[in-house]
Amino acid sequence: MPETATSEFDLAIIGSGGGAFAAAIRAISLGQRVVMVERGTVGGTCVNTGCVPSKALLAAADARHVALDAPGRFPGIAAIPGPVDMPGLVAGKDALVEGMRSEKYADLIEDYGWDLRQGDATFTGDAQDPVLEITNTDGAVETVRARHYLVATGSTPWAPPVDGLEEVDYLTSTTAMELQEVPESLIVLGGGYVALEQAQLFARLGSKVTVLVRSRLLSGEEPEVSKTLMGVFADEGIQVVRRAAVESVATDPATGGVVVAATTGAGRQEYTADRLLVATGRRAVTEGLGLETVGVATGDRGEITVEDTLATSHPRIWAAGDVTGHPEFVYVASAHGITVVENAFNDAGQRVDYTHLPRVTFTSPAVGAVGMTDKQATAAGIRCECRVLPLEYVPRALVNRDTRGLVKIVADADTGRIVGITAVAKDAGDLAAAGVYVLSAGMTVDQLATLWCPYLTMAEGLKIAAQSFRTDVSKLSCCAA
Repeated sequence: MPETATSEFDLAIIGSGGGAFAAAIRAISLGQRVVMVERGTVGGTCVNTGCVPSKALLAAADARHVALDAPGRFPGIAAIPGPVDMPGLVAGKDALVEGMRSEKYADLIEDYGWDLRQGDATFTGDAQDPVLEITNTDGAVETVRARHYLVATGSTPWAPPVDGLEEVDYLTSTTAMELQEVPESLIVLGGGYVALEQAQLFARLGSKVTVLVRSRLLSGEEPEVSKTLMGVFADEGIQVVRRAAVESVATDPATGGVVVAATTGAGRQEYTADRLLVATGRRAVTEGLGLETVGVATGDRGEITVEDTLATSHPRIWAAGDVTGHPEFVYVASAHGITVVENAFNDAGQRVDYTHLPRVTFTSPAVGAVGMTDKQATAAGIRCECRVLPLEYVPRALVNRDTRGLVKIVADADTGRIVGITAVAKDAGDLAAAGVYVLSAGMTVDQLATLWCPYLTMAEGLKIAAQSFRTDVSKLSCCAA
């Protein structure tokens, strides 16, 4: 048995993603001694297997789609893209990821000067005296004692219990981005943002894609979003089967591909494809951490139960990011990390508030939203007044030759205060970011309708949507709004 060494720190962090790094940087700035433990690749989900690689591939697929679509959209333009070099595409993505991981993560550890341990961490001791036992990659065992501990281990793709699924070589959002060839056909299970982004990605690379979804696309967003994306996907040859309850998955003996049996509105149906991508959500990574040993409570899906201060049921153990079961965005994890350090070492009493949290789905057109949907506002007791502005009234969309989309504003009918904004458009994420400031300022539709806004920007759609509460925007001059 290797000899056990003991080290003392102010903050011990398990994980090395966005939340972990934000916490470490802030703690170092406060003069705290920090150690970070990572059992895999430094950087966490976002830079390695999530945001960065997926959006890099989406951008490449979009470039190919624009080239294919250009002759129909822009008279006088001809573009004939060749077949997709998938190994080259993946290699380019990997190079980008490696560069960002080095510059934005690994190099910062040396710059700021905290300790890094590569290995598995498990809580031992008891609730009165929690310690971390770290088994390093070389087999050495180290015990770490800290004034405070932060669990920021993230989440991992989750597959539902479907008959036969474990016997099939299915893809996840992680493994799909390592494929060395474009599947001729692909079935995607799921209707959330990961499923939709991946479905459109592979369709634009040349796959024949079928999406099986239990309810509707992006069911947590406005119904107009789902309807618009259904039309976009249909235009791009993506088949969407709604209200599909998957019963079983099996290998197709004739082709070696997959057969998915599902109950739909038309009865029991079978769908076949070369590959299957399961994108039905994620689950917190908490197994093997020994949380029960030190009295840290977890929820039904393994997520660490936290207060809005990010405190767990143990006064010296905190949690941040996806492992909490809170919204799975890297900017949430980063905010969590800073909040934990402020509360742990400065007793700041900071609380996480998601009231104006923006959310983006990087389909094309993208979906961006902030605040409440029409349904949520009504459930909160707000008497709503809403307007949906089709993109045909937004000059930027007209010159882009793509009016597939909308801007929706949800307002309090009694005060005019805007409580929700949703956009389906190119750069919808930027509209959601602008919406954060609109909602945070408590602006009314009349205020938004009269503010300066540069012409021929997609953000102008926010102003025009606000004007639609009082004006027939179909009768506005496009250059004199």
